[in-house]
Amino acid sequence: MKQPIVTLDMEGVLTPEIWIAVAERTGIEGLRRTTRDEPDYDVLMRYRLELLRNHGITLSRIREVIGGLEPLPGAASFLRSLREQAQVIILSDTFIQFANPLMRQLDWPTLFCHQLTVENDRITGYELRMPDQKRHSVVALRSIGFRVIAAGDSFNDTTMLAAADTAFLFRAPENVIREFPQYPSLTEYVELLAAIRGTL
Repeated sequence: MKQPIVTLDMEGVLTPEIWIAVAERTGIEGLRRTTRDEPDYDVLMRYRLELLRNHGITLSRIREVIGGLEPLPGAASFLRSLREQAQVIILSDTFIQFANPLMRQLDWPTLFCHQLTVENDRITGYELRMPDQKRHSVVALRSIGFRVIAAGDSFNDTTMLAAADTAFLFRAPENVIREFPQYPSLTEYVELLAAIRGTL
């Protein structure tokens, strides 16, 4: 049997949704919109960047919010137990400028994500590591002999799930569960750990 590797989404699976946290701290309700609501990532990011620009929100302000966040309850111990059994890669549509404080609290798992373009502390744009990077990462891992088990919660995870050998939805909203009933839907880390272990 091929060596297994696990790919996980970050926000909503292991950590809070960063943009929702920023919305709560700044009062900008539009920033609550996430990939659970908008499947088109470019549309979503253009919308977010316009809101930041209109409200004068800097990268430093967002980092201040992120600095006060912690992984979701149970996420660190789940990830630690999982990494004892298999290699794990976090595939996220977050940005390296956002992720490090949370990655530190998760003992620095491998993270593939994007990066922001910043001028004078203002976020002016973003650079994708590559389009549809989650799916391409899974396809590449399979091409070099890995058997991929994937888990995510949002529309932007579903191409990753489709490309994997085995896939799960984790704490996904009802609209995602309804649209993708082919993936088992789990809500607790103990369930997800047991499900993944069952494939190893």
